[in-house]
Amino acid sequence: MKSAVIVFPGSNCDRDMAVALTKITGQKPIMVWHQEHDFEAVDFIALPGGFSYGDYLRCGAMSARSHVMKEVIKRANAGVPTLGVCNGFQILTETGVLPGALMRNSGLHFVCKDVELTVERQDTIFTSGYAQGRNITVPVAHHDGNYFADTNTLDQLEGDGQIAFKYASDINGAQRRIAGITNKAGNVLGMMPHPERMIEAPLGGSDGRIIFESVMNRLG
Repeated sequence: MKSAVIVFPGSNCDRDMAVALTKITGQKPIMVWHQEHDFEAVDFIALPGGFSYGDYLRCGAMSARSHVMKEVIKRANAGVPTLGVCNGFQILTETGVLPGALMRNSGLHFVCKDVELTVERQDTIFTSGYAQGRNITVPVAHHDGNYFADTNTLDQLEGDGQIAFKYASDINGAQRRIAGITNKAGNVLGMMPHPERMIEAPLGGSDGRIIFESVMNRLG
């Protein structure tokens, strides 16, 4: 599986993502700088965590308008599997690729710890390796992870099966404990927890690895 990691000024999880993808796929991803207008064809695109553009203005708001995101949006809309983690999730909501917004944590504190998630869907390109309803452990590290959307949008996400992961318990005030959602087509996943940090036993477990392996298996 050929992959790309999009890098913005202030990204700090791009190397974590690159290491995870290299270990899991056996191929180093291409690292695409935010000023690029285009990049070579890939099977998978990752928007990593961090503090793009220093989180000035609003988390992900400036990155959403960077040159490279026009191409990322184009490819995501064309069906390329695209994963946005933490700041990457914030960017995907700011572009409108995913609905809703990520707001300041309800406790107004940075949350950094391993959390338990519940797999809400098993039939997506990202979650086919899990059993539906399974609880998994994945780290979080965010200050603005409180997922917010209006009631109609939340009902639609529930009704259309776009909620991929929920927190097993409330950690940041996210509505309906949403930790990760997909687009309607199911090829774009945004999530606040960091699966790339939980891919092997020395890191504390391998629950996050299954997301990447699920994509690989689906792509063949």
